[in-house]
Amino acid sequence: MSSSVIIGQYVPGNSLVHRLDPRTKITIIVFYIIIIFLANSFLSYAILTAFALLSVLLSRVAPSFIMKGLKPVWFLIIFTFLLHLFLTKEGEVVFRIFSLPIYSEALIKGTEISLRFLLLILMTSLLTLTTTPIAITDAVESMLNKLKKIRFPVHEIALMMSISLRFIPTLMQETEKISKAQASRGVDFRTGPLKERIKAVVPLLVPLFVSAFKRAEELAMAMEARGYRGGEGRTKYRELKLKRLDVLVFIFSLIVLVVFWISRS
Repeated sequence: MSSSVIIGQYVPGNSLVHRLDPRTKITIIVFYIIIIFLANSFLSYAILTAFALLSVLLSRVAPSFIMKGLKPVWFLIIFTFLLHLFLTKEGEVVFRIFSLPIYSEALIKGTEISLRFLLLILMTSLLTLTTTPIAITDAVESMLNKLKKIRFPVHEIALMMSISLRFIPTLMQETEKISKAQASRGVDFRTGPLKERIKAVVPLLVPLFVSAFKRAEELAMAMEARGYRGGEGRTKYRELKLKRLDVLVFIFSLIVLVVFWISRS
């Protein structure tokens, strides 16, 4: 289970995407998330897909590893496509499935929504795969630094985000261990009526929550033992600095944005 979830995992490397400043990556992904909802043509979707595939190629993360990590969301993507396929009643009838008419707009909208969802998951996952949680924390804190003037807890928010990302793979590994232990005791999670399967999840959730609270308590005690008192007065060992590579990548992203905007008209 832990090997099939890539959100929160970091793959060490020295690729172009790995070397980018985390603030550059976060900015590009935020713009990507915004413009993907503005795509309205085949060419615009082709540009966004090509940009995502190029990012994966430049990250040098194995495509097989990424596709394996997307397994948990494939069901939702396929379900979304089928939902539009059978419920949208616009356009001309293209073909029929068991006497149910399938319309042209249903195919178009189903493909668009499913592709949007897939690209969003792919790009956001690529951020955590090529950026350490500490770097993401520093980037978020740096980008929200101006909010400190109104006493917004920027450091604490960034720290919580970093801890959350860090513990996703850990909790998934813990879930896998508990499920295997319960299965060895005869608990069946996959077969039987739905009511029985829901009951079988209880022996999994209780020890998982106990373990999560125990880890949280141990982390809090470790931070207190090391004198952690929040972000005020803290200094950083590594300072984030934009490099020439970041500027070039940002300019390239702006060019892609302009081409995308032209393709919409």
